[in-house]
Amino acid sequence: MSSDLNDSDLIPVSLHGNDVELLAAAAVSDEEKSACHPGEGEKAPAAAAAAAGGALHAPGDDKTRGKPDRNQPPDRSADCSSDVNGDRSIALPQKDGAQNSDKEDTGSGSGSGDRCADHESELDWFCSTEDRLICSRCVVTGTCKSHTVTPVLKKAADMRNKLVDACEKLQLKAAGVERFVAETLPVKKQAALAGAAEARETLVQRFNLIREACESEEQRLLEAVLEEEERTQQAILTQQAHWAESLKHISTARGHLVRVLTERDDLQLVNSTKEILERVEDAHSILEPQDSRKMNFNSSCVQSPLLLGMWATAALVCRAAPADLTFNDRTVSPLLGLSEDGRTLRFLPKRARQPCEYSPERFDRWPNALAGRSFSTGTHSWLVGVKGSSAFKLGVSSGRIERKGQGSEARLGYNPHSWVLSHYEGDYSFSHAGRHHSLSLLRRPATVGVLLDCQAGQLLFFDPESCSVLYSHHASFTEQLYPAFAVADSSITLLSH
Repeated sequence: MSSDLNDSDLIPVSLHGNDVELLAAAAVSDEEKSACHPGEGEKAPAAAAAAAGGALHAPGDDKTRGKPDRNQPPDRSADCSSDVNGDRSIALPQKDGAQNSDKEDTGSGSGSGDRCADHESELDWFCSTEDRLICSRCVVTGTCKSHTVTPVLKKAADMRNKLVDACEKLQLKAAGVERFVAETLPVKKQAALAGAAEARETLVQRFNLIREACESEEQRLLEAVLEEEERTQQAILTQQAHWAESLKHISTARGHLVRVLTERDDLQLVNSTKEILERVEDAHSILEPQDSRKMNFNSSCVQSPLLLGMWATAALVCRAAPADLTFNDRTVSPLLGLSEDGRTLRFLPKRARQPCEYSPERFDRWPNALAGRSFSTGTHSWLVGVKGSSAFKLGVSSGRIERKGQGSEARLGYNPHSWVLSHYEGDYSFSHAGRHHSLSLLRRPATVGVLLDCQAGQLLFFDPESCSVLYSHHASFTEQLYPAFAVADSSITLLSH
């Protein structure tokens, strides 16, 4: 049938990507148009225009060419199209006055019965310049002749690909939210409950020692723990509610997009572009779930200066250091001398130093020593007389501290295995892992009490004469700890209560 058309009867259309460049063509008479498809009217140019814009083909559709696609409108332009110069340019027969045929063709192209208001032709093109649907005659001779236009089929295919990508991203986001709600929040809840239980147990243990003196303070602090626990739980519940709502919002948006993909035809899909993009953007505006400190139980709510001082006093008075708490002579440095009872360390001048029996536990370059007992559970305290010394260290150390050499690994307070209160020529500081916190003391204590609470992870230095806390340090102690000492002037002594 294509042989019945003359070259002068065709309108060349050259396709470049998604844009269409229209070339001028001569007018064709009604008789010449009907020669292509008698009775078809304007179906041929509309179908040819759709074919020119890139009727939607999947990769490898050359293999399936000729097989009908139930999801695409029938292509009636094959007999009236010709390949121009071997590229993607096609020729469209120009038609006039075939409105009746256009009205009859309601099943081709976009699958809708809507018609062009200017030409009464099928709306099978989309003008990106004016953001509206147009017919093939608008493309060839109408107001959109010089605009950027795309076939409806290709425009709809691009839209579907974008919607598929959006659905996949929303599915991944929903999975992330579900994991956060199912995994992170329950763990946080259990950790908060465990923290509250541990803090409550710590308070009860301490108030057993000083209950008569500070019953009202105990009640106040228990209420603070309860308030902190409720705050933490409320924060977690708020997170649960927020992300449940966000998940519902994401699911609703995704469900809407799925319905758009499956239920709307091409025209409806293109016409609702703005609505769909707004729905996708709204769903993507939901932030990714993030962990928050607000969901962590704040154990500092149990801290009280009154409680700390009274607890330290009661612990040091009621829990006397055991008589067998002495210095371990196998750890004592050659720079130090140990008394016969094993409770006094003295710094030795060079002329008084004697060779010591080799021991892998002995500190050989720093004037250090460890006690003969270690602690991993419970609450323990000991008093050290320091009145005559102007250079000493008191605290705790794990058994992993280095014993040999002059490096920081064997120096108390300069490695992660030791925590000590240091005094040197009137200056006091707390040292751990090479970090030093300077202390301002009103008086120089003659006796320093050391209090170790393994469960609560608290190391406290106390002046029993003034009942004042010199320094309190919180840490997660996971190893057995030894009372640790160093003296570089005069002597220090382990005291019994």
